[in-house]
Amino acid sequence: MRTLMLALWALVLPAGTALAASPYAGQEQRQIKALSAAEVDDLEAGRGMGLAKAAELNHYPGPRHALDLASELGLDAAQTEATRRIFDAMSADAQALGRRIVTAERELDGAFAEGKFDQDGLKQSTAAIAILRGELRFVHLRAHLELKAVLSADQIRHYDRLRGYTDGGHGIHHHGSHQNHKGG
Repeated sequence: MRTLMLALWALVLPAGTALAASPYAGQEQRQIKALSAAEVDDLEAGRGMGLAKAAELNHYPGPRHALDLASELGLDAAQTEATRRIFDAMSADAQALGRRIVTAERELDGAFAEGKFDQDGLKQSTAAIAILRGELRFVHLRAHLELKAVLSADQIRHYDRLRGYTDGGHGIHHHGSHQNHKGG
């Protein structure tokens, strides 16, 4: 039966057609196989890459976007300066971690390319990358947490509206004991 099925497939498929092309086809040409050029650029530039969605979509504005919307939000000089400090610190930390992630991914790729891995080395390498990625996410989320203390509840609601988020009529929720010093 199996032989018959294979013979039928051979008649149906044109010569040279692959049965199942991999979604990875073409990526073998990348310098670092696990990262696209855009991902390398994002990591090295310290961009958010969606790492802070848990904060952003739960009423914890991001400093980059708050700076972009400073006039619409009515940020005063002190709020603008505090937001800039938060952003600059986040950006510097994220860029440093991003470079370390790219280096670690390059080393992982190189070790596979050279056939130099055993299970222990692989475990150490992947664990180190996971820790770096966790630290990077923390840096981005921490900036959102810090910024919430700088903005008023009205500014946060306005930020959410400007960014296209709705609160479903439930208002801004304050979790835990964190209270915004500007009225939140």
